[in-house]
Amino acid sequence: MQKEIYTYCTNDHRRLEALLDRATATPGTYEMNAYGEFRAGLLKHIKIEETILLPFAQKTRGGEPLPIAARIRLDHGAITALMVPPPSPAIVAALRDILARHDALEEGPRGMYEALDALANNDVEELMKKIRAASDVPLHPHKTGQLITDATRRALERAGYKLSDYE
Repeated sequence: MQKEIYTYCTNDHRRLEALLDRATATPGTYEMNAYGEFRAGLLKHIKIEETILLPFAQKTRGGEPLPIAARIRLDHGAITALMVPPPSPAIVAALRDILARHDALEEGPRGMYEALDALANNDVEELMKKIRAASDVPLHPHKTGQLITDATRRALERAGYKLSDYE
C-alpha cells in the first residue's frame, strides 16, 4: 500500500511541532514570527483535512464517514479555538496536549492517514494535487477578552477538554 498521504501529513505534523518549539524556546516569551508560521500552517493543515481528506473518505465510503471523523472534527474545533487568543502558558500547554492526542489518532495504527491511503488507491495522485494546491487560511489578529476566553473554553469542552486543566 502506498503511504503518500501518511507521509505528507506526518511530515507536516513534525514541521508544525518544530515551529511551536521554536516559538516557545525561550521560557516566558514567544517568538511571534515562528508562532505565526505555526498558526498559519496548523490552520491550513486542518483546512486540508476538513475540506479535502475527510470529505474524500466519506464519498469513497458511500457517504459513510470514517469512524474516527467525529473525534477528529471535535479536536479541530478545539485546536482552531486555541488559535484565536495570543499564546500564553495555558494556550500552549493545551495545544501541545491536544495535538499529541490528535496526532496519535491520525498517525497511529489504523489511524486516519492509514485509512485514507487505503481508500485512495488510484485516486492518490489527484488527491495529493488537491492537497498541495490548497490555499492558505486568511489570518486575523489574535483576539482577547472575556468573550474570546469563554468561546475558547466552550470549544474545548465540546471536545472533552478543559482549559482550566492547563492554567
